[in-house]
Amino acid sequence: MSTFDDREQSFENKFKHDKELQFRISARRNKLLGLWAAQLLGIHGSEAEAYAKTVVTADLEKPGDDDVVQKVLADFKARGVDMSEHRLRKRMEELLQTAHQQIMSEA
Repeated sequence: MSTFDDREQSFENKFKHDKELQFRISARRNKLLGLWAAQLLGIHGSEAEAYAKTVVTADLEKPGDDDVVQKVLADFKARGVDMSEHRLRKRMEELLQTAHQQIMSEA
């Protein structure tokens, strides 16, 4: 392999690693969001864990956070929990930082 090929392979590996890390952080954030939302919805224990999984899988449907936001807001509305989209997105930003710290400390 030439130096160019080595550099290309190195960049491809870094890109793959960064994308995987980004996915793991996003999934962790969504799990934390699901657990937080479950608490507000009055869901506890194993049911809260199951609800958090539904929030994680909601993000797999299409790129971006809109699907997660819409799911959680709909669940809040169905249970009469007062939550604005702005407050929910703010909480998601906070949990993203928490998820990033958790994932990085595990590495």
